[in-house]
Amino acid sequence: MKKRILRPLPGMDLPFLILVLTLVGFGLVMLASASSAVALYRRGDAWAYLRPQLLYAALGLCGMWLASRVDYHIFHKLAWPLLGLSLILLTAVLFMPEYNGCRRWLVIPGFGTLQPSEIAKFAVVLVFSHIIALNHDRMKDFSVGVLPFALVLGVVAALMLLEPHLSGTVLILGIGAVLMFVGGTGLRWFLLAGAGGVGAIGAAVAVMPDLVPYAADRLRSWLDPFADPLGDGHQTIQSLYAIGSGGATGLGLGESRQKHLFVPEPQNDFIFSIVCEELGFVGACAVVGLFVLLLCRGITIAAHAPDRFGALLVVGFVVQVALQAVLNVAVVTNTIPNTGISLPFFSSGGTSLMMLLGEMGVVLGVSRGET
Repeated sequence: MKKRILRPLPGMDLPFLILVLTLVGFGLVMLASASSAVALYRRGDAWAYLRPQLLYAALGLCGMWLASRVDYHIFHKLAWPLLGLSLILLTAVLFMPEYNGCRRWLVIPGFGTLQPSEIAKFAVVLVFSHIIALNHDRMKDFSVGVLPFALVLGVVAALMLLEPHLSGTVLILGIGAVLMFVGGTGLRWFLLAGAGGVGAIGAAVAVMPDLVPYAADRLRSWLDPFADPLGDGHQTIQSLYAIGSGGATGLGLGESRQKHLFVPEPQNDFIFSIVCEELGFVGACAVVGLFVLLLCRGITIAAHAPDRFGALLVVGFVVQVALQAVLNVAVVTNTIPNTGISLPFFSSGGTSLMMLLGEMGVVLGVSRGET
């Protein structure tokens, strides 16, 4: 009898679903507040960023529902084709016009923009999970436990560095490292692969002159943002002002002062600073707490997954969300250099939100516990 591709609804992990819906709702509320001033200034419409995000959220939730019903084993067959597609898109984006000194978005007439790096993250998790699930008993061999992963990460990271997209590169490498470690790559090979990755990034910086000043400027503004308060340090300084203004309980929802053209991109990479300003330390802890709970619940789902492939998919997707959130908060608080990374579920961006919800749908599909 032919196996069904779509599965019945019962069995979905309700706590994980509630966490995802809470993050989506919280993110939309904060985007409405954080983006209103800059949207009015740039486009003459206070809801110019919120309106499309609502559409993307609706489409993403539909995608999440569909992904939760699809038998996740189908991704064994889709892993390599999706990786190939993402590589084509990552190459195509290099020929697009620059925006803020980068080439990260493909312009699609009638749709808007598409960020290939978001598809690449999804594809990397699929491919790594596929390889490990099929070769888990040989992961300590260099030819299986290191070489294919190094090749995939090397090509994807190189294309992302050309954009340049440092934060995306770090995120991809981090996701890959976690999956290799969980998958059982030998410690010796794991450490050597890590050293090789650092060396490869160093070599890329050395052979790409355009990347050197880009990285150097970010590093200088991180070490001393007040050295150039109207230039490279402006974004960080205004973000810190917003965080400090919030205090314990914040100024109140919608009452941010820094979103009025002081914090650049308050609807995107620096939306967490507006959360801190309007909702204070309490609100910031609530956001961080939701991401921690999502990670913990995801690990629980992975531990009870019906097979290795499902467990690896869940680990890859929830670690991606957690790591991206950590990097964003670290950038906003000037803990690490500003690399331009969005806050999952909160920052404006259609590709990111739809892909993210699709990934959460896969996690929910695994949580059904059916093989």
